[in-house]
Amino acid sequence: MDTTTATALVIQNFPSGGPGRWAPWLTAAGVTPVVVRAYEGEPVPERLGHAALLVLGGGYLPDEDDRAPWLAPTRALARQALDEGVPYFGICLGGQLLAQVAGGEVRGEHGRPEFGSTRLRLRPETAGDPLFDALPPGPAAIQNHVDAITRLPAGAHWLADSEHCPYQAFRVGERAWGVQFHPEAEPDGILRWNEDRLRRYGHERGALHRAAAADDAEAAAVWGEVAGRFGRLVRQAG
Repeated sequence: MDTTTATALVIQNFPSGGPGRWAPWLTAAGVTPVVVRAYEGEPVPERLGHAALLVLGGGYLPDEDDRAPWLAPTRALARQALDEGVPYFGICLGGQLLAQVAGGEVRGEHGRPEFGSTRLRLRPETAGDPLFDALPPGPAAIQNHVDAITRLPAGAHWLADSEHCPYQAFRVGERAWGVQFHPEAEPDGILRWNEDRLRRYGHERGALHRAAAADDAEAAAVWGEVAGRFGRLVRQAG
């Protein structure tokens, strides 16, 4: 049996935006996350030398290079992953970055913001998808966004939406996924969110935390399965 461990490059864009429980889920699937804390100035590699690429969330648009200069080399890595068929998973900003690199459109402060646990609607296109096939209907996921994808890339597989955000999950090609939600997040992380910001949008932090905690066992089972599937795909692709 092959006991070697593949590695996945993880680009972290924000201090509070780490890989969360995706790290142990990937490790359990035989994939070791190698985190680049780009927001701290750690250099983003010029070339992708890992078996997979994960780009995490953060409070930027995917081309906001003046505020986050590491996004330009991150986009180059995403382009390489697409061109070479390297497995990619993008979360929130990382999903928006995938959409933009592949030819879609992202707009800042667009549509209705989403915060806390939200029900997703899985679309028929999930049938046969390596990550989203046969998931339980209506899974819950934590949201924290005011920006949104407004157009998917041509040929993308549209996998999930929600009541207030159409493009919650999609796939580009065979091995690149983007999601608007946060499958890596745990409910207690909500307790560290900026309460004044939440109030501006009509939300109360404690209520968001309680709702997410109530949904967590179900959500963790679903997104743990997705992370495991991604990890196994990375091992097979490598």
